[in-house]
Amino acid sequence: MNIYDFTVKAMDGSDVDLSQYKGKVTLVVNTATGCGFTPQYKDLQEIYDELKDKGFDILDFPCNQFADQAPGTDDEIHTFCTGRFGITFPQFAKIDVNGENADPLWKYITSNTKFEGFDGPAKLMLSPIVKKMDKDYKNNGNIKWNFTKFLVDKEGNIVARFEPTKDMKDVREAIVALL
Repeated sequence: MNIYDFTVKAMDGSDVDLSQYKGKVTLVVNTATGCGFTPQYKDLQEIYDELKDKGFDILDFPCNQFADQAPGTDDEIHTFCTGRFGITFPQFAKIDVNGENADPLWKYITSNTKFEGFDGPAKLMLSPIVKKMDKDYKNNGNIKWNFTKFLVDKEGNIVARFEPTKDMKDVREAIVALL
C-alpha cells in the first residue's frame, strides 16, 4: 500500500485519485491560513515553481484542527492562498488529519511515520502547547501542528517527514535528491 491507493476530495467536492501523481516526487502538507508557519506558503511556492517541470508536485490539505487556524470555506482558503502567496500547486478540501474523523490518507500517513522532533527557537513555544494536547506526542505519528510535510517518492512511498519547524532549505534539498 502507498499514497497512490487513496482518493481525496478536491475543493469542489469531487474525487481525486492520487494515482495520477505516479512517477512524480510529491510533498504532502497539512496547512493553515492563520498560523505562524503560514509564510511557508511562499517557500513552498518557490520550490514548486523551481521543480514542477522536473516531476515534482505539492499536495496541500488545509486543516483547522490546530488552534482553529484554518477558518473559512475551501473557497475562502484558496482565495487567501492565491491572493497572498500566489499558490498554483494543487489544494484540496479542508480535512482532519488526526482523530476518528481523520481522512483515510492521513490515517495512513500518521500510521507509517513517526514524529521527528521540533527544531530551532519555535521548539520552545510548540513543545508545551503540543504536550497539553497529547501527553505522549513524542511517541506517536499524529500530526503535531500545521505545515507538517511528507516527502513521497515516485512510487508513492513516504520517504521523509518534516515537522513545521524544519528549515525549508533542508526540505528542498531532500526533494532535489529524490528528483
